Amino acid sequence: MAVTKGKVYGGISLVVLLLAGGYALYIWAALNWSYSRGERAGYIQKFSEKGWVIKTWEGELAMMPLPGALPEKFAFSARDNAVAQSINASLGKRVVIKYEQHKGLPAGLFGETEYFVTEVKLN
Repeated sequence: MAVTKGKVYGGISLVVLLLAGGYALYIWAALNWSYSRGERAGYIQKFSEKGWVIKTWEGELAMMPLPGALPEKFAFSARDNAVAQSINASLGKRVVIKYEQHKGLPAGLFGETEYFVTEVKLN
């Protein structure tokens, strides 16, 4: 029994389709289940919109453990425009940000960090 080009191309197409579907399912799962959740308090030091295809907001939170100590920087991303507007409105004020950590996402595609802000509160 001879193998035809159609069967070979069909088999390759099926494998590619299964791999693409599996990768899409993995990305969906990584975006919808968080590895960890938490809160951080400090001052928004830097915040800007970045990205070629998928635009995200990227920022840094300066956290000061003690007065006069050097601040620790916490880099974060924000995918939601409503959250980004809240962050922009609170620039220069002490804030508490709630975030979720999503491990395993492709670098730079959904944000520069694995920490995604979900809520901002003035402190």
